[in-house]
Amino acid sequence: MKHIYILLISIFSFCVLAAPSHIKNIQGYTLDEAGKLIEFTDFIFDSGKVLAIGSRNLANQYPDAQVIDGQQHILLPGIIDAHGHILGLGETLLEVDVRDIASAKASAEKVRDYAQQNPDLDWVLGGGWNQVLWPGQQFPTAAMLDEYIQDRPVWISRVDGHAGWANSKALQIAGITKDSLDPPGGQIMRDNNGVPTGILIDNAMTMLWEKLPQDTEKSLKRKLDAASEHLLSLGVTSVHEAGIGYETYQYYIKRSQEKALSMRIYAMISAEDPKLAEMLAKGPVYDQYDYLAIRSVKVYGDGALGSRGAAMLAPYSDDQDNKGLLLTPQKQLKPLFDLIIGRGFQLNIHEIGDRGNRLALDQFEDTFSRIGGQHLRNRIEHAQVIEVSDIPRFKSLEIIPSMQPTHATSDMNMAQERIGKMRLKGAYAWQTFEKQGSIVTFGSDFPVELANPFFGLHAAVTRQNRENKPDAGWIKGEAVSVEQAFKAFTLNAAYAAHQEKILGTLTPGKWADFILLDQDIFVIPPQDIWKTKVLETWVGGVKVFDSKNH
Repeated sequence: MKHIYILLISIFSFCVLAAPSHIKNIQGYTLDEAGKLIEFTDFIFDSGKVLAIGSRNLANQYPDAQVIDGQQHILLPGIIDAHGHILGLGETLLEVDVRDIASAKASAEKVRDYAQQNPDLDWVLGGGWNQVLWPGQQFPTAAMLDEYIQDRPVWISRVDGHAGWANSKALQIAGITKDSLDPPGGQIMRDNNGVPTGILIDNAMTMLWEKLPQDTEKSLKRKLDAASEHLLSLGVTSVHEAGIGYETYQYYIKRSQEKALSMRIYAMISAEDPKLAEMLAKGPVYDQYDYLAIRSVKVYGDGALGSRGAAMLAPYSDDQDNKGLLLTPQKQLKPLFDLIIGRGFQLNIHEIGDRGNRLALDQFEDTFSRIGGQHLRNRIEHAQVIEVSDIPRFKSLEIIPSMQPTHATSDMNMAQERIGKMRLKGAYAWQTFEKQGSIVTFGSDFPVELANPFFGLHAAVTRQNRENKPDAGWIKGEAVSVEQAFKAFTLNAAYAAHQEKILGTLTPGKWADFILLDQDIFVIPPQDIWKTKVLETWVGGVKVFDSKNH
């Protein structure tokens, strides 16, 4: 990544001296300011920003431009992922990944292999397991890890980040015993004798997190660099990072000041951070070149559907004694909303279950009626399972549904089992939101899901997994068009970050963030969208990824 930073510093220092660049011989697509899809064959940019798009006659207007042959490739604006976890992705890339492994035993064996290959690690860390994909769909246990690793603590996060799997050594270090109490908003899973099994859900994970090695600037750099390189190779030029603590807040500002960010970050401050009020008091953070913006806060409402932590109005269909969890108690919502919105920060709250979504909508309505703040483009992150009567409230309250298409195709095998057929009428309801005029924005929630945005575009349009199942698409009536999905990953995502005047399209005056692709997503069969490969990625007129070098 070092070469990228040198390029960035060069462009910041000397771009005024450079001639315009002219990429010709392309099939380009962007939205105009009204959101209408337009096509072009020639693209001119200078000093990191778009000068013009159009046809071949642009060459006559910019005779001094440096000409680049686009070789008939497809050119699109850079993808904006409206909900991801950058440092979490960096961890995933650097730690053991057990995603899509077919059993608990095989997962434990991969953890063993990783531990043997990294004997210097004090903790063995990783993530990606999903018991729903395993025979019997049972949660794993500490004993399964203990069989292979007893001398070092092991902590493996569930794919959704709302549960984790520890070995006995890790439980011992965390002080979690038979006598430990479940914390509010969390659960220590236990066997029939009350002994912890090794699975911690939601707020119970904090008991173990407090014992994990603390981040250093060196570890933050490794994570950010690994994630940035990966995301840029996938065509993602900007990420809305869903929750950062004070240390990351400081580190991002430092990297921004050093002009050492290679992609754009719209970071949400974590509402759980003890220094929340201090960060809010400092006001919004921006940099001159729009690589960093911090003007929003991530609030944690409920848990996840897969771990039955999403807060539901009625019990789970497959667990009649369970209505899920509230990670932020209801009584804390009012002062939290008033603090954040009162400081002029956008409030983005994680809500997956129908009760969680209703509580958030109720609190937005209450706060708006007393102190205003509706103009801040507040968001509900995930907006996954919603009581049908609550969907119109997103529009009336101007709440942005910030959604992740691959969640639907990942959850489709268990969603009906969890909540029953009737509640699915308000679940993953992208087209319903579109039809009522909500500004739908899309992301991936990486590393919960894979970061490839073309997987998300494919899921949004087909409602199928990458094996193109089910044949007719799952609840196909909620699918969106390719153009709608493209807009949700570009212009709408920029709008959801108050950045539509500088990002999201390739209209003149905006930053020249764009990608070159090997196939035309607007022409190919929708079932093939996920196969799209990124050939080049450019941020601010600087090439930061070239597939020929990888």
